[in-house]
Amino acid sequence: MLNQHKILRVLQFISFLEQEPSKTVVQLASLLDTTDRTVYRYLDLVKECGFDLQRDKINRFFIVNDRSNGVRFTPEEADYLKQLVLTNGRKSKLKDAVLSKIYLSSDATIVAGHLINAKNGKVVEKLSTAIANKEQVILKKYQSINSETISDRVVEPFGFTDNYCTVMAFEPSSLKNKTYNIDRISSVEFNNQSCLFESDYEQQIPDAFGFAFSGVKHPVNLALPLKQFLLLKNDFPMTAPHFKFNAKKDVYELTIEVNDLGPLERFLRGMDS
Repeated sequence: MLNQHKILRVLQFISFLEQEPSKTVVQLASLLDTTDRTVYRYLDLVKECGFDLQRDKINRFFIVNDRSNGVRFTPEEADYLKQLVLTNGRKSKLKDAVLSKIYLSSDATIVAGHLINAKNGKVVEKLSTAIANKEQVILKKYQSINSETISDRVVEPFGFTDNYCTVMAFEPSSLKNKTYNIDRISSVEFNNQSCLFESDYEQQIPDAFGFAFSGVKHPVNLALPLKQFLLLKNDFPMTAPHFKFNAKKDVYELTIEVNDLGPLERFLRGMDS
């Protein structure tokens, strides 16, 4: 069964193969911090899953990246993929079909793009290990927008949200379930301490700005010109599906519910300054 750890490694592997230039087995092993033998296993897996894996004249590998074929997940496959990424995976006959399409879906490319960043890949990998082993970790130099501080956080991670953008964890010092943005974690260190608060874990699904639900939802209806729309979508990609273009007014209208108004207010203040 493919678990979270292996799914992450395969996604990283595919993203490296799709990036130019082509890569040797030794280069791929170095990028993934693994052995040549594991790389050869991954090459076989990628080929079996239907990717167009090629090798050039000097034994460098690459994947032909062609997303123009219009492949899309069925609702059943999309739901399964979400479960597979957010949990430890489940036995299903859909597994091979999903893996063969995982990098051809426009939604799934967010995952791979996120994992191309080597630092983020290491962070997610260590968090996945901690989740599997049910142990605490230290999030080193975590940059909190809410408190405007940079500090180390001792947490008990127990899951990821969509696209591995944030990790859900219980913070023993505050006795609260929180979400932590992967981009704002400098590194992860193991704490050599088993998890102590499993019975208190609660799923924390963040809004489009990365904030978890804290008891109140805030409706937002906002009209933005093209420049502000592009900047906001660039800073917060998860807002994109909630925009609609109003041709009559030549504005982009955002209709969404958020858990915290802070990020949007800071963005608008930055536009005024």
